[in-house]
Formats: sequence, C-alpha cells, structure tokens
Amino acid sequence: MRHGDHGLVRLSYCYTLKGMSPDWRLNIAYNAALQLATAALAAAGYRASRESHHYRVIQSLALAIGTDSDLIETFDQFRKKRNIGGYERAGLVTDQEAHEMFELAKQLRADVEKWIRDNYPGFG
Repeated sequence: MRHGDHGLVRLSYCYTLKGMSPDWRLNIAYNAALQLATAALAAAGYRASRESHHYRVIQSLALAIGTDSDLIETFDQFRKKRNIGGYERAGLVTDQEAHEMFELAKQLRADVEKWIRDNYPGFG
C-alpha cells in the first residue's frame, strides 16, 4: 500500500461494510475529501485557520489547486448537510447523496494527485 492509501481504504468502506447507513457513508466520504483538501492546501503552502475550518479548507481549493467551482459548491453543500445530520438529527441523508459524496471524494483525490504530479514531479 502506498503512503496515503489508507484514506482510500476508508473511503471504500462506504460500500464494502454491510448495513452502513447513508449518514455514515456520507460522513466517511466527506472526511476523506476533507483530508484531501487539507493536504492540497498544505502542499500549496497554506493552512486554514481553526475558525470555520472545514468551510475555509473547502473554499481554499479554488486558489490552492484550481478546483472547479461546481465541485467546491457541491462539497460545501455536503458540509452543511453533514452538520445538520451530525449535530441536529440523523436519517436525513439519502443513498444518492452518500453516493454523490463518495464520487466527489474520488474526483478530488484524482485532482489533488494530478496537481501534485504537475507541480512536484519528483514527489512520490
């Protein structure tokens, strides 16, 4: 397993562990995407402040690695959905939403890896 692949393994849990609710699948995929965004920000030489940390990390993707605004907007909508589900009430996430967050995390991983290869060709 390559360095950093443990996040991909966790992401795969979204669909390999039986009986996992859509809320948990969305949460796993969201956390994987957030870790990728945080790594991208660090690779670009930045760090988000602690205040509104998740929001700032997500929004920084455009400046840090040139992430598409549609992906950022969708990611931020999932951030809001996760907050409601995680802090107010469970059962709000659909299977479709969990799958969309899973696909977003996979796309973000590909984008971050490409950006690192393009900007740091000797890395890894």
